[in-house]
Amino acid sequence: MRNGVAGTVAMMTLFSGQASEPMPSEIGEEVVGLFEQFRTPLLRYLMSLGLNAQDGEEVIQDVFLALFQHLKKGKRGDNLRGWIFRVAHNLALKQFRSANSRIVRASVPIDEVQSEIVSCAATPEEVLGQTQSQERIQAIIQALPELDKRCLYLRAEGLRYREIADALGVSLGSVANSLERAIGKLSRVRERAGV
Repeated sequence: MRNGVAGTVAMMTLFSGQASEPMPSEIGEEVVGLFEQFRTPLLRYLMSLGLNAQDGEEVIQDVFLALFQHLKKGKRGDNLRGWIFRVAHNLALKQFRSANSRIVRASVPIDEVQSEIVSCAATPEEVLGQTQSQERIQAIIQALPELDKRCLYLRAEGLRYREIADALGVSLGSVANSLERAIGKLSRVRERAGV
């Protein structure tokens, strides 16, 4: 939908349209700052769940509208990043459950979510080896249980264990176990491939 300055302007317009009284500038600035900081990681996470980019952008707007309303009511949290990802996660699940949803949930290949990094100076053999290694890793990730995948994606976005637990609504121990299993499987594949 929008990004950068246009996205920021759209978010400010959206917030001011929601306020029944003049928007507190401190809250608006804080929300816009958080929007700019978390828009891209949120979109990557939502796409990893199976949303397309357009639907992901709509969910993100809903998340930050909810954040604005949350902060406007004077509610604060110790962990706004975890709160933001949890709301995004829940809104995405709500869209999946909706009978009128136009979303067809499909497993999104990780290469659409992450950009591939291949050296320009790589030989054809190196490129083939990297491609095969990536395909094996992607196959392992796709075969992981859903919770393990979600924990792995959120950890890749830089969330701490507590934030992941908050975002997914699971215990800290479940996050630790899921990440241990996922990283262990990925490590074994990398060891076998000699990467």
